[in-house]
Amino acid sequence: MKADKTERTAIDSLYRISSLVSDTEEPKEALALILQEIINVLQPSSASISLINPDTHRLELEVSHGLAEDWNDLDLALGQGITGWCALHARSIIVPDVSQEPRYISVRSSVRSEMAVPMEDHGVVIGVVNIDSERLNAFDEQSLKILTLLTNEASRVVSRLWLIQQLRVKAHQLESLINMGQRLVGELEQDEVLRGLAREGRQLMNCHSCALFLLTPDQKQLKLHSMAGPQGEIDAQVSFPIEESSFGAAIHRYKQVEVADLPFTVENDFIHIVQSEGLVSMLATPIVFNNKAIGLLNAYTTHQHRFNNDEKKVFATLAQLGAIAIQNARLYSRIFSSEDSLRQNEKLTTLGMLSAEIAHEIRNPLTVIKLLFESLDLQFTTGDDRQTDIGVIGDKLNQLEEIVSRVLDFGRNRQGAHAHFDLNDLIKDTLRLVRLKLHQSKIEITYHPAPQPLLVEVNKGQIQQVMLNLILNATQVMPAGGRIEITCVGDPAEEAAFIICDNGPGIPERIQPDIFESFLTHRLGGTGLGLSISKRILRDHHGDIELVKSSSAGSTFRFWLPTH
Repeated sequence: MKADKTERTAIDSLYRISSLVSDTEEPKEALALILQEIINVLQPSSASISLINPDTHRLELEVSHGLAEDWNDLDLALGQGITGWCALHARSIIVPDVSQEPRYISVRSSVRSEMAVPMEDHGVVIGVVNIDSERLNAFDEQSLKILTLLTNEASRVVSRLWLIQQLRVKAHQLESLINMGQRLVGELEQDEVLRGLAREGRQLMNCHSCALFLLTPDQKQLKLHSMAGPQGEIDAQVSFPIEESSFGAAIHRYKQVEVADLPFTVENDFIHIVQSEGLVSMLATPIVFNNKAIGLLNAYTTHQHRFNNDEKKVFATLAQLGAIAIQNARLYSRIFSSEDSLRQNEKLTTLGMLSAEIAHEIRNPLTVIKLLFESLDLQFTTGDDRQTDIGVIGDKLNQLEEIVSRVLDFGRNRQGAHAHFDLNDLIKDTLRLVRLKLHQSKIEITYHPAPQPLLVEVNKGQIQQVMLNLILNATQVMPAGGRIEITCVGDPAEEAAFIICDNGPGIPERIQPDIFESFLTHRLGGTGLGLSISKRILRDHHGDIELVKSSSAGSTFRFWLPTH
């Protein structure tokens, strides 16, 4: 009768254990409930469930019943004690009399017999269920059969809960990576990108600290740029040769390097940080862009830890996002510098054009003055100071004429700088120059090329300056983002046209007739020179530019050039 009752209780416990997958989400909570079911069925005086730590490969006590408080932190090497022997050999064991068993480790002086069953997941031992009794020969083969059934079901439940937990962690990591990628790629300052990478790496890996090293320009040294710890940024100035560190393999082979015991492997200047922060294990991941390593992203723990494949993959993905973010920040910096240079060149071009215009205006009256002076044929007696003055005036008139000629010669377009280009190709090249600027400004751009080549004879740099000026002007009137549409049309035998439309606020009607005049602008920070310079450049190329329309719905400009 007692055996039948025990079997019925075991069946009920099996059902309740199998239901734990839907009743709880926490593996440790499930283990506590499982242990209580085992106690209800077999009535041991004490019981425990220990799991193998994948980092240390030791058995660590997870839940227990009837053990003293000082045994709650018990951990055993595989093969140590009855529990360790069971885990090492993946075999169940009954000990009728612990006093006759040399492998037994006493946890309670009143224990007389013990039974242990391994927990297995797909043939791999993950832990051990252990029960004790204060009676000799308390457990028989029937007890072992029941404990094995309960343990097997418990193993399946715990494995499923672990899997669910891992999937939940992966989903969280994926969401975090997406959010981190958006934050990093949207950041324009390189230093902030680097600091952000260290912070995001620490958060993603849930580790003690994360450091970012950059390669020096000579590719021979690594320099610590940022390190995020529990209290924020860790301030340290560290650099060391690649060849004298364990990081060399990560840089040269573009592969992750894992170090289990840092204090015994680090021999460079970084050792003082390892010691002061108590760092033990490390995962070093190369930051690679266009098949070229630019630095390292390292995760550190203060306990011995073996990084699993999922951790390595997600950390490598963050490093890849970081590489893109770093390059974006560098390109943005170059674009802003290029834009400043463009504006400076614009001012210099205007100054040159104004100088040429002024020289041209001076030349005519200067020529008249010189002709009239020479026609006077003034002659004074020898020794008269006025005769000397006449010579000086003649020399200075000649000098002024030479200066005017030099200015006009310098400002005159050199035909040698002109060449034949397809306007379609010039537009594509220009759009490549500003693509990152447009992306950063949240500008959506559409380009409609002409269906056939439209050859124009132009100075490439000057025509691209006109295009850039029109595109940047459209961008600056849409600070919150917008749309730009560019169309290339024309007849190969007559002319080629560039048309640009934006959906900005438009140009005030009162100044539309004068927008191509120098120094006229309605935009804060504008020079009022861009459209004036553009018109002069196009007219020098026997073309022109016009404002087609402008309203609150946007503006449209068109310029054209003769084809050849």
